[in-house]
Amino acid sequence: MQSRVRNPVSIVGAWIAALGAFGFLTFLALEWLGLLASPYAGLIGFVLAPAVLVAGLLLIPIGMWREARRRRRGREPWTWPVIDLGAHRTRQVVGALGLMTLVNLAIVSVAGLGVVHYTESNSFCGQVCHEPMKPEFTAHAASPHASVNCVQCHVGPGAAGFVRAKMNGTRQLYEVLAGSYSRPIPTPARGLPMAAETCARCHTAGRPARDVVRVIHSYADDETSTDTPTTLMVHLADIHWHAKLDTRVEFVATDPKRETIPYVRVTDARGGVTEYFAEGVAAQPAGDVRRMDCLDCHNRPAHTFSASADRAVTAAMAAGQVDLKLPFAHRELVAALAKEYPTETAAAAGIADDLHKAFARKDAAVDGAIVTAQRLYRQNVFPDMKVTWGTYLSNLGHTDVVGCFRCHDESHKAKDGRVIPQDCALCHKID
Repeated sequence: MQSRVRNPVSIVGAWIAALGAFGFLTFLALEWLGLLASPYAGLIGFVLAPAVLVAGLLLIPIGMWREARRRRRGREPWTWPVIDLGAHRTRQVVGALGLMTLVNLAIVSVAGLGVVHYTESNSFCGQVCHEPMKPEFTAHAASPHASVNCVQCHVGPGAAGFVRAKMNGTRQLYEVLAGSYSRPIPTPARGLPMAAETCARCHTAGRPARDVVRVIHSYADDETSTDTPTTLMVHLADIHWHAKLDTRVEFVATDPKRETIPYVRVTDARGGVTEYFAEGVAAQPAGDVRRMDCLDCHNRPAHTFSASADRAVTAAMAAGQVDLKLPFAHRELVAALAKEYPTETAAAAGIADDLHKAFARKDAAVDGAIVTAQRLYRQNVFPDMKVTWGTYLSNLGHTDVVGCFRCHDESHKAKDGRVIPQDCALCHKID
């Protein structure tokens, strides 16, 4: 049996298996030492290295079977070729092969590292699948998380997170090739890592624990676009109570968008459990029990879209991106943006034409308003993906969506009579 292993195929297989095993053990050591921060490093350690090991192991019995068949046919057992290093020509060939092998290994290593880094990039995630990911890629580039790579939030740590992401990516690749992806892409995204595995790398659960002041602007449709500001003090400590490490808030949602929540369970720091039931619900409904985390309120942290043309224009005017001296500026920009256009190109032309007609002049203020309006459209409306104003809404607050009132509606009651309150003073103070 041992002699049958002495054949070229089995020997090459043994070397390949040893190389795969060495690569896998090296990867484990580097990961244990914390030297591999990339989620995609698992591509090499948990996929490529084991695949090389298995391929090598399979070659060993294949070589033994071929050698046994050779011998049954009366052929001599395979022997090692004789390499005479005393011959000058032989030394030249061996040296050249050794040098070429080292060069090839270097090229493959650099190429492999480049592939790993490229698959971590935002351009790979957002531009390789250009059409379906264009809305998300565009919004991400304009968000506070623009410097955070997609994989840092969409790929969980370790082998399990990598495998889940790759399986999901394989499905998405098939849908792109087949053209069968949804338009628009449905939300919330399924299979995302929990916030403790992603958001918590930079943010501390339950923080910041302070009050902040926000000024909410509202512009009228009169000639001067009269601004009616509202000063709002937000109690972040009370709002972020939901995410404190010593508090566990769980719920069951009965719709795909997680907007209908008939059951809430709260476990406090002392282990006390309180269950809250919506009106007409007497027991925990069927469905997955989800622990509430950052993403249940901050559901658009890196891909934020305006809820309406009015919201987008108001934010731009408050930021000083529109000359407030333009007559009826708020009304005209909202009207131009709210129209439906078949393509982005048609929208740019239509917006410019409408605003030129509305302001009946050409100067820097009008040109600036047109550029701003066109940018707002490009960042929020994508006709090819059927994404328009209000397609993707944020659960922060309760103005444009149910948001906080999914649970804080005074109708979620515990058996002891306590309710989840809807008291405005819990979260903010209005001046």
